[in-house]
Amino acid sequence: MRQEEIWDAIVAERYDTPGAGMFAPEVLDPAVDRLVELAERGTVVEFAIGTGRVAIPLAERGLRVSGIEVSTAMIARLREKVDERVIPVVRGDMTTASVPGAHSLVYLVYNTISNLLTQDEQVECFRNAARHLRPGGRFVIELWVPELRTLPPGQSASVFHVEPGYLGVDTIDVVEQRLVSYHFHYGDGREARVGRSPHRYIWPSELDLMARLAGFEVESRHADWSGSPFTAESTSHVTVYRMPEHSGR
Repeated sequence: MRQEEIWDAIVAERYDTPGAGMFAPEVLDPAVDRLVELAERGTVVEFAIGTGRVAIPLAERGLRVSGIEVSTAMIARLREKVDERVIPVVRGDMTTASVPGAHSLVYLVYNTISNLLTQDEQVECFRNAARHLRPGGRFVIELWVPELRTLPPGQSASVFHVEPGYLGVDTIDVVEQRLVSYHFHYGDGREARVGRSPHRYIWPSELDLMARLAGFEVESRHADWSGSPFTAESTSHVTVYRMPEHSGR
């Protein structure tokens, strides 16, 4: 399934949940604060900008933000909120599409690098980020840590979330590092609505090697946007990679 097919008009229409979920202030505000700090007043590029969940608050904080997005439906939702002159967007794949200029910060949040389904594509994403950055510029990735310890021996699926009206199930292929998340939404009747999203999960050490292949150095890794220590029990991480100041690109 192509990314354009996953992020279609139906998904785009339901994506924004103002004040709740990934749009909750306690989730969004620390990310915005940290990205403003890392940008150091320079220009910023968001890979997979979506409907502008992070980009719009950054622009409101005075940063010049551009984006790359493969989904025309998601771009259309963004355009309902802000004009192209405020946040310009290049339609294309985050492994190849380009925003002109040399930027201070590129960021890729909320596990989105895992939407690239091969290791080669994920490596090319790093290389594309490197092409966008000035020497000393940063690439920030927010990504979950695979929780394979919760998978019983011989089982290939696990429940990751349960709440009234919703059930989330992951199926996992540990050989190919492939995971498909199934989202079941239901009411009082017999019918349920099912959505699914495929991913290729990445271990932190593998992510660091991808960064090294693209010329990055690891600057920091924390368990969240607020700077909590990353430990063996952390279920996600925010990692900052930096291009060396002496980069000759």
